[in-house]
Amino acid sequence: MKEKGSVSLADRVFETLEQNILSEEYAPGTLLTEIGLSESLGVSRTPVREAVRRLEQEGLLRESGKGMIVVGISKEDLGDIYEIRERIEGLCAARAAGHMTDGQIAALRETVELQEFYTQKKNAAGIRNIDSALHEAIYENCGSRILRDTLSSLHRKLQRYRKESVTDDARAALAAAEHRAIIDAIAAHDAAGAEALMVRHIQNAKKHILEKE
Repeated sequence: MKEKGSVSLADRVFETLEQNILSEEYAPGTLLTEIGLSESLGVSRTPVREAVRRLEQEGLLRESGKGMIVVGISKEDLGDIYEIRERIEGLCAARAAGHMTDGQIAALRETVELQEFYTQKKNAAGIRNIDSALHEAIYENCGSRILRDTLSSLHRKLQRYRKESVTDDARAALAAAEHRAIIDAIAAHDAAGAEALMVRHIQNAKKHILEKE
């Protein structure tokens, strides 16, 4: 990882470490040190220190006195994340119904068609990536920076659990159908319908994930 200025480098170190924690490449309970991370990432300790501080603020790391302990996402965290998403992601979909252009909606339809293709092929990695792209497009075009940033952060924190979900053929097919219904409501500029469908989608995802934990 080449250094190109402390601010952008710290952001990239943060993203790398966050990804490693959320994917459980760094399992909960793992001890991390600034020196070890600096050597493994090939950067100085300054951007590592800044990234570690941000991860500690997010609750993904905690200080142990000997280094940072990986906390990760617990089952309790998982329930909280889904409850928050239930309450605000419907609002995001409702806002998107009033903000998205025909071109943006057409791109969403192409995305869900690709999701359906990957679902038929049982391509779990493709399903997961498309699911992320679809939700991110709705967040990005809902007209609210606060909703976008909040939901993007929460969605990233679920990546390990979503990986398990997309390998379930029945749930993957249902999720694709739910996404298509949400997009149809957004395309019809039906804010109430988009909100209700999104809430149901999050509730179904929550039920499926928590039953597996």
